[in-house]
Amino acid sequence: MNQDLQNYRKSYEKGELNQSIVCDNPIEQFQQWFKETEASETVAEINAMTLSTMGTDGFPRGRVVLLKEITSEGFIFYTNYTSEKGISIEAFPHVCISFYWGIMERQISVKGIAEKISEEKSTAYFHSRPRKSQLGALVSEQSSPVESRNVLENRLAELEVAYEGKEIPKPSHWGGYLIRPTAFEFWQGRRSRLHDRIQYIQEGKEWKIQRLQP
Repeated sequence: MNQDLQNYRKSYEKGELNQSIVCDNPIEQFQQWFKETEASETVAEINAMTLSTMGTDGFPRGRVVLLKEITSEGFIFYTNYTSEKGISIEAFPHVCISFYWGIMERQISVKGIAEKISEEKSTAYFHSRPRKSQLGALVSEQSSPVESRNVLENRLAELEVAYEGKEIPKPSHWGGYLIRPTAFEFWQGRRSRLHDRIQYIQEGKEWKIQRLQP
């Protein structure tokens, strides 16, 4: 069934982005926009980001994951290393993450190289999670087929009994990735589709800043 969406239009008028006022460091610019969006109290999960990877089947794949830490080195998230995304990152560590904060009429995309963080850091984060989330990581063989939801819920019930009053071990196949950025683009919607696009490209230890045409 065809559905005509040609009349879905919006005029972007909430802000502007000038090269003369952005931070020299793109991570600092990201943190500034993040804090401004957070202060607006209008985005349900401000740390939700689309992670795009290249699959071993030759197809790109995007999915929403949660950013858990911003450091001077880059962006950290956690997942199952044997999941589809984990297998893709192992084969092709060049990835892209993107954030869309519609209420602010802003987008950010970041290209970078993903690498596993230390086992110690992953373990510390794992044990900071709610117990049911810890058990969920043990239950799920992420991205693998399963006969029914009942299978998962039965496994969870069994593990709840098995680990009652005990520390839940972090699975060896679960942990974090650090994405070390090599390029950023900050997008601010503007009128007449003449959007502001400011790009940062890493050149050695410095960042080249330039405006892109919309």
